[in-house]
Amino acid sequence: MSSRLQNTLTHNPLHQSIWRMLHLDGILLCLLLLLAAVGLFILYSASDKSLHTIEMQSAHLLFAFFILFLFAQIPPITWQRWATSIYVAGGLLLIVVLIIGHVGKGAQRWLNLFGLHLQPAELMKLAIPLILAKYFHALPLPIKTRSILIALPIIFIPALLTAKQPDLGTAILIVTAGISVLFLAGLNFKLLGGTIVGVIASLPLVWYALHDYQRQRILTFLNPERDPLGTGYHIIQSKIAIGSGGLFGKGFLHGTQSTLHFLPEHTT
Repeated sequence: MSSRLQNTLTHNPLHQSIWRMLHLDGILLCLLLLLAAVGLFILYSASDKSLHTIEMQSAHLLFAFFILFLFAQIPPITWQRWATSIYVAGGLLLIVVLIIGHVGKGAQRWLNLFGLHLQPAELMKLAIPLILAKYFHALPLPIKTRSILIALPIIFIPALLTAKQPDLGTAILIVTAGISVLFLAGLNFKLLGGTIVGVIASLPLVWYALHDYQRQRILTFLNPERDPLGTGYHIIQSKIAIGSGGLFGKGFLHGTQSTLHFLPEHTT
């Protein structure tokens, strides 16, 4: 971003008042728009010039930016008041989905609500940072180890409920979101190192607790050649794509693995 644009967005009184009125960060919004535009160009290339794919993605982006604008109008103090309710509601929905949730592709992850499929685990990606921010906001600095230990169940209980569905990928994202807030709150590096060592030491137990399909995914990732035409096909094709494209890729609209349809879901 040029210095002129940055100065226009940050130092011009008129622009400052406009952004303040809209409750938006001008520089951050421009960066998001730039990232979205680059993503559309990449998707256009990966989809072999599919205009329908671009139109659908553009519609999703417009809806996402609309939601972003609406959420930006909610004062931070309101989010602080809502944090506990959002977290409790998300936790209850995670329990409900295990009991009466919709089963799809071997996982019980969704609730049917007025014809729509609601995934409660997605709500926890928002709820956990909010509840942790509220919790640490009320504590004096520096954050004590005891406070960190109290926060861990707030993170790991929803993560375990999500993994039970089973949805290991979303569970990992939930933990990552929570740990990120701990880090921003002033997580002690010694405690962080001890946590990492503890996680590594617990890997054998984690392996035992994984579902068969999750173990197979890990084994396939480590050795895709064991099933080159089945579960290992995508891994092998990704290696070919990286190897043939090199550091900078083959260029716009020249990706062989996508345009020649070696990958069945090349736009994902």
